[in-house]
Amino acid sequence: MKQLTILLAALLLPLAAAAQNAPARTADVVNNHILPRVDALSDTARTLAGVAQTDCETTSPELRAAFHDSFDAWISASHLRFGPTEVGDRGFALAFWPDSRGATPGALAGLIADRDPVIDTAEGFAQVSIAARGFYALDYLLYDTGLTEGADAAYLCALVRAVSTDIAATSRAIREDWRDTYAEAMLTPGPDAPYRSEQEVLKQLFTALTTGLEFTAETRMGRPLGTFERSYPARAEAWRSGRSARNVRLSLLSLRDLADRLATGHPKVTAALDSAFVKPLDRLETLDDPVFAGVAEPQSRLRIEVIQQDIAAIRALARADLGPTLGVAAGFNSMDGD
Repeated sequence: MKQLTILLAALLLPLAAAAQNAPARTADVVNNHILPRVDALSDTARTLAGVAQTDCETTSPELRAAFHDSFDAWISASHLRFGPTEVGDRGFALAFWPDSRGATPGALAGLIADRDPVIDTAEGFAQVSIAARGFYALDYLLYDTGLTEGADAAYLCALVRAVSTDIAATSRAIREDWRDTYAEAMLTPGPDAPYRSEQEVLKQLFTALTTGLEFTAETRMGRPLGTFERSYPARAEAWRSGRSARNVRLSLLSLRDLADRLATGHPKVTAALDSAFVKPLDRLETLDDPVFAGVAEPQSRLRIEVIQQDIAAIRALARADLGPTLGVAAGFNSMDGD
């Protein structure tokens, strides 16, 4: 009986330690990982909207630079697909991708062809198809001349402004919800709160990490890779604006920060995760293929596949080593599938 008691205590010790360390760990993630990212998203989106009001020309260097800055901020926060990001489908309003049916160019072409006045007010534009909103819609408007060629210049300008203003409004709403209520909800779980315990909070954060890794490997990289028999370079994320590899890199950097914060107090796990993240990041630096065009060529395709495998290995490592230190397993996330 004594041996059984000792055995049970040994089994429960990691969970007890995880629960004891959870409040400080959660506070660190919320205050130093989540809030700075939603702040950056809102700030850069506000700048984007302001630049669009001043210069709405689709080839404007200033407008494109503001677009990239704001898109960078979104990618760095894009794994936070819970809470404020999911209210009213805000996440999809910012990032309707993948778009396997071509809904975004279709919706934008319809607006342009009809010169639809729905874009004249923020309230009206917020009701249009979600495919015509967000960063991927702006990616088309700024970089797809086939879509915009021959469009009425005044209407195209107004549409660029409408999309940019909508991005800013959505990003501001996400930030306000985090700052006003949701951060506190994660820091103070309870019976009547969105999270009933610290373990539920940690599970949410761990799921954000593992799902973010899965999305980057299977979707951001998997879509252009396709199969060995048939690849799809034009399915790469934001290839028109040359952002495909850039988005993978930004996502990995942000996910590494989250992983390190979740692994606080476990130096061996931290070291293993850091080492695992270095591999794909270093390979991306030397890839010299910003839009994964190399998926169509055997030798360059192999280099891209290895990066995808590296990311999958990080996810496996997180599930095997990090999850148990937190006393959690990954749960459902809104990016798990459609």
